[in-house]
Amino acid sequence: MSDDSGNDGNPFGDMPFFGDFSNMANMFGGGGDPWAQAKQIAASVATGGESESNVDPGDRIAFEQLARVAELHVSTATGMTVGDGTPPQIRPATRHEWALATLEAYRPMLQTMAETMSQSMSGMGEDLLPSDADIPGLPGGMFSGDFMAQIMKMLAPMMLSMTSGSMAGQLARTSLGSYDLPIPRPGVSELLVVHANISSFTEEWSVPTDDVRLWVCLHEYLHHVILRQPHVAERMNELITRYVSAFESNSQALGNQFGGLDPSNPESMGQLEGLMNDPEALMGVVQSDAQRAMLPEISALLAAIVGYVDHMMDSIGSTLISSYSMISEALHRRRVTADPTDRFLQRMLGLELDQACYEQGRSFVDGVVERGGRPALARLWDSARELPTPNEIVAPGLWLARIDLGDLDEPSAPADEEE
Repeated sequence: MSDDSGNDGNPFGDMPFFGDFSNMANMFGGGGDPWAQAKQIAASVATGGESESNVDPGDRIAFEQLARVAELHVSTATGMTVGDGTPPQIRPATRHEWALATLEAYRPMLQTMAETMSQSMSGMGEDLLPSDADIPGLPGGMFSGDFMAQIMKMLAPMMLSMTSGSMAGQLARTSLGSYDLPIPRPGVSELLVVHANISSFTEEWSVPTDDVRLWVCLHEYLHHVILRQPHVAERMNELITRYVSAFESNSQALGNQFGGLDPSNPESMGQLEGLMNDPEALMGVVQSDAQRAMLPEISALLAAIVGYVDHMMDSIGSTLISSYSMISEALHRRRVTADPTDRFLQRMLGLELDQACYEQGRSFVDGVVERGGRPALARLWDSARELPTPNEIVAPGLWLARIDLGDLDEPSAPADEEE
């Protein structure tokens, strides 16, 4: 006979922590498509559960006109084309729409990340408790390492939906455009910008609407001309995929976090719940030494991209946008005060887009221009060989020396043999 608790068949229903996880398992279980569930979560997080108004047609037309201006200036300044034939349109979208498009664009790396983290979490059980743990008052083995492994295994199928969906949804709440995170978006015919976020930024900083829109269009196209280069996209995708494939449970970190875990003590069980609710704690127990070793490579490419974009934005925007300095200062403050959740999402992909990254990138680009002028900077995206190494990103002279030596090593055309 059932009672009124609503926990029929759930032995953990009266235990908040395990009851919550069991309820989540029921919510996301049942053989549903994890990717469809991820889309539902993304939409819910992006909109906060509230309905959104469609973008006004007049705003769409305004962006189309400004995008044409931006495309012309970006192509002229960089010497690179924005697209083959027709460049991708820049279209204002709702947060819901942007979140779903981003979820699809990031799908390969998000799936890899979720699967890797699921495997890492399933291995935490034995690390948290020994296999023969016996808690007084509970059936033997109920809180053993094997049992905890089953709990983590129960969580694993939810990881794709929860991690991917919440990440895309959170980004939709704060991003201005498609390239706030410099991740390639292959084969896109349009670049979506978040109309509500751009409008909020414009109102918050009291800057002209069209100036901000043009700034966003320039920013989108400058990233696009770089990330559409096959060797750049391949390198960035390869680095991120390697990074998200290397999550693993850290036994030492687990020991530090939960060395004194006592499942019979509610305070100790609160520690375990804290792991799931604290992004930094979770990062500490799943980030591997292999990932930390990859960060300099990722950071070097990331700094080169953002440094180049900032340099070109100043070059183009300062003459094209009347309130450019005001917008740049506002966006600088926005970077410095980025939401901790956004920082965590970046770190989950190995992207440390902090102020140090922007400063390092700008220092590298300025150093290249000072030594070799714009022609030297134009070579940055020529081929995979020109991409800077971790040592070179802090010493632009080394980068220039290497690519110049590479030119000297190129075989010259054979001279005519003397008669």
